[in-house]
Amino acid sequence: MKKSIVAIAAAALLCGNALAQDWPQYQGPSRDGHSPETGIMRSWPASGPEVLWSVDVGIGFGGPVIKDGKVYLLDRNDEVGDTMRCYDISTGKELWNFGYEAPGSVMFPGSRSVPVIDSDKVYSVGPYGDLYCIDINTHKPVWNHNVWKDYGGGNIPTWAISQCPLICGNLLIVASQAPGAGVVAYDNNTGAEVWKTASLGPTGYSSPNLVKISGEDQIVMATASSAGGWGGGTPEKGHIVGIRPSDGKVLWDFAEWECRIPCGMVTPCGDNRLLMVGGYELGALMIQVTKNSDGSFTPKELFRTTAFGDQTKPAIFHDGYFYGMYRTNAKRDGLMCMDTEGNVKWKTARNPDFDRGSIIIVDGLMLATDGASKLYLIEPSGESFKKISEAEILIDGMPKSTGNAPGPPGGGSAFGSQNWAPMALSGGRLILRDQTHMICVKVK
Repeated sequence: MKKSIVAIAAAALLCGNALAQDWPQYQGPSRDGHSPETGIMRSWPASGPEVLWSVDVGIGFGGPVIKDGKVYLLDRNDEVGDTMRCYDISTGKELWNFGYEAPGSVMFPGSRSVPVIDSDKVYSVGPYGDLYCIDINTHKPVWNHNVWKDYGGGNIPTWAISQCPLICGNLLIVASQAPGAGVVAYDNNTGAEVWKTASLGPTGYSSPNLVKISGEDQIVMATASSAGGWGGGTPEKGHIVGIRPSDGKVLWDFAEWECRIPCGMVTPCGDNRLLMVGGYELGALMIQVTKNSDGSFTPKELFRTTAFGDQTKPAIFHDGYFYGMYRTNAKRDGLMCMDTEGNVKWKTARNPDFDRGSIIIVDGLMLATDGASKLYLIEPSGESFKKISEAEILIDGMPKSTGNAPGPPGGGSAFGSQNWAPMALSGGRLILRDQTHMICVKVK
């Protein structure tokens, strides 16, 4: 009996304790873009996979999460504020919503982040820093803070707060990136601050990730570099740091990261190696963290390259290769593949064109959006781009199944329909969105 109790207690403390069929956080069950599901269709009919339902949503780039057959999305109306919405995954029916006032708009307006759901609570961070914990049974807030203003944040960052919160045991972890705090951990039940780090550097748009370093859980966070520091003075390089989850102690600091607008998280790839992508022509950096005999940790650079990157999301690591979409203001390299030595194996460039879309690895296959209107089924490979099927799912911001006539190629804006949000998958139902709709596609 005692052994069973200890085992249960240990399991309860594990970070990311989600059910296998759920998609409870940014980048899925393990926060790495992989799904444990099987039975995914190995090809599609000429008409493409079936679109099961479509619902209207506000503009933005925040993706959904899924738990127990329900889809949760932090929606936004810039004139009013943010709204947490809950939908039935089978029908698309909205079951409930909770909203709060947070008016305002920034460049590329609308929603930003992906919520995280744990047990009976869903947590989200709005673009103006509003952190809410909402009970999914009562549909009421349990606690809330502002991760920006609470720690001395002044003017909102250029592209707003873009935090995807992380659950680790009984902690809810968010990177405030304000002058008074770098990363903050709250008690996920009460909202009480448990620990915070000092400022880690200028504000970026990355979220924390949980990785194993020499078998130990560490929260790894990347910050931005800057043309000038907090006061606009001396230029400052960015940092990639490892943090102890129990007390917030910074265990190591790689202080040579260069990207003024980092968006992705670090991607672990084994042997204490971490890849960070910069986008914006700043490529990617691989570091390795060594645990020393005295228990301390030392990071070192293995390589950096401008030939591979991803502007809005972390790289996906699968079977020894990294995948990303390197579409920036100056590059149109499309979907790319790179090995762990920094060698680019292939890129699609504009044939086909991939522009800030989303990638999921499931059942040995890749599901990828092109950032505009198409969904692809791909065989992951280090040899070449191996397309299996493709389908025009969204046309000018409208689901194909609605029968609406297509608009101008690429949608109605200079950036097309901007289907840039991360996808979510549960029970063979793929949830994706653009600037006007969220849709459910049957892929199993």
